This record gives sequence, structure tokens and C-alpha cells, in this order.
Amino acid sequence: MITVTKPFLPPLADYQKYVQAIWDRGWLTNHGPLVAELEERLREYLGVEHLLYVTSGTLALQLAFQALDLRGEVITTPFSYVATTSSLLWEKLTPVMVDIDPETLNIDPDLVEPAITARTTAILAVHTFGNACAVERLQAIAQRHGLRLIFDAAHAFGAGYKGRPLCAYGDVTAASFHATKLFHTVEGGAVITADPAIAQRVASMRNFGHNGPNAFDLPGINGKNSELHAAMGLCNLPHVPAILAQRRRLAARYSENLRYAAVRRPAITPGCDHNHAYYPIIFRSEAALVEATAALNAHQVFPRRYLYPSLSTLPFVPRRAGTPVCDDIAPRVLCLPLYHTLSLQEVDMISDLVSRAIQRDAA
Repeated sequence: MITVTKPFLPPLADYQKYVQAIWDRGWLTNHGPLVAELEERLREYLGVEHLLYVTSGTLALQLAFQALDLRGEVITTPFSYVATTSSLLWEKLTPVMVDIDPETLNIDPDLVEPAITARTTAILAVHTFGNACAVERLQAIAQRHGLRLIFDAAHAFGAGYKGRPLCAYGDVTAASFHATKLFHTVEGGAVITADPAIAQRVASMRNFGHNGPNAFDLPGINGKNSELHAAMGLCNLPHVPAILAQRRRLAARYSENLRYAAVRRPAITPGCDHNHAYYPIIFRSEAALVEATAALNAHQVFPRRYLYPSLSTLPFVPRRAGTPVCDDIAPRVLCLPLYHTLSLQEVDMISDLVSRAIQRDAA
């Protein structure tokens, strides 16, 4: 069976060494030495000022909203995983959906400014499939209107933009280290910022609001992660260059195989050093996507209709302006299998099945 993704797993002996040290110390959580080491190593690898390791990418978003003291409306994209929107609603914020660019599939900066109202306090953009948003334009809009700028970089580990790490932009970036991501700690995430005041607030908030053993300076929650999760991250981080290189090879093979097929790829933003976190293709019709999916499933290949449906269509999301581009594209996007141990021969087989299904649909 070939699934859309599989977690990278380091050599078991490497992880066992960390586990043995955890057993010897008897220190499982509450800011242990492996969590501290992982935070430092990630800061160095990503080239960022402050990185706070937490339990998930979703919680990273929620902590960012709280640390920035957001209220009212937040402009965001309908083309993302549901956690982007759910985290806003969970924090009693109102998501205001604006449509996406039909080429990059990221939030359309031309539509952001017209959506700003007196209640708008922030912009929450997503680096969809690891592809950089229109970073400078969004920064300029945020500065012009006194808004906070948050990037959901759940897909963007290892990606860059104009010579800088993609996660170094914005007031805050939220990262996901879930097992499905190219770098993972089984479960986990991080709040990334260049602002020391924001970092300090997040550090306190993720630890019940502690400001010393018996002092509390603000409301908080339990957002800490464990030594066992940090150990997995420390084992995986040295393998990231090889993971990125292999994903680049596999994606290039897909692109070569499908160059004449009636599908297209999202356009990569100029200046983006893409990480090939996913391999999405856009079909001409939803019927063609369904046909291809059935053909792949029949051969025990299981792609995913990722970021579907359009979040603007969910019953619990407030509606304002329409999002016709996203509503049209989201049903036609399919992510093909892409992971470190996938072989070129399997990529060839998957590509052939997709091409044949497209031809049948067109007949």
C-alpha cells in the first residue's frame, strides 16, 4: 500500500540512546534538557531569533493570537487545513476569508486591503504546500494599517524566500512538527518570532503563566512538549538535508512524467526556495480527479484531496465576500504520494495511472 505520506523514522538505535538517557535522568517533561537542546538546534538551523517548542502547530497559532492580544477580525485564506480557521474561532476571533491567487494558491494580496475594516486586527496567511506567500506585499499592507502579520508555516519547514528562511517573516510564524511533516517530532509545533517580548509572553503562556516557581504573570495553559518528542526531533533534524534532496528528486520525476498530462502544478512564487513538502496537481475537472483517485485506489495507492473543501464553505465559518477561485480550485486539487522512502519506480507507476485515468476521462 502506498499512502500519500509516511513519517520519516531515524535509525532506531539513535532514538534508543536518547530514550536511555531520559530513563537515566527520570526527567520526562517540564522543559527538560532535550527540549532546550532541540529549541537551540532549530533556532540555528532555521536562522531565527526565538523559537518556542509546543505541543502542536494548532496550539502555536492559538498562543500567537493570545500573545499578540488579537481581537475582532482576522483576514485569512479559505485554502488551508481546517486548523487554520478553527484556531481563530476557538479564540473567539472572526475569520474573514479572502480569495486565493489561482496560480500560487496562496492568499491573493490584491484582495486583502479591501477586506480591512475597523475591526480588523491581523492578517493570517498560509505558505500553502510550502510555497511562499506574497511576503513583502502582505508586510506592507500590515504596516500601512497597523495590523499584526502571522504566517501559518505548517508546510514550510526548510523552505526559504529571497535568501532568508521562510519562517523568519512576519510578527509570528507558527510551525507544525506533526508526523506527516517532512521534519517531525511525532506531535509538536513551534512559535517563531523576532520579538523578544512576544517570545517571553509565549514562554509564560505555554507554562500555565508561570513567572517563577510560585508566581504567575498572566493566564496560561499547558503547552509544553515532552523529552520523548524532543528526542525524535533531535534524531530527525540531521537527516533534513537528505530528506529535502530526495523530495526534490521525486517531485522532479513526477513533473517530468506528467508534463504532457492535462493537469497543472501550482506556480512557485518567484524567490521561493521550495521544500517539496507535497506534490499537488490541479485537474481540469473534479470528475477527472475522482477518476484518477479511483484508478490509484484500485492499485492500493492512496493520494489525498488535501485542503478540501474550501474553508469558506464550512457551516461554522462566517460568510462575507465570496471566494469563487478557491471554491472552484479546491475540489480539483489532489496530492500525490511523496515521502522519503518512495521509489522512482513507484513514482513512475503512479504517474502512469494518473495519465491513463485522465485520458479515459477525456475520451
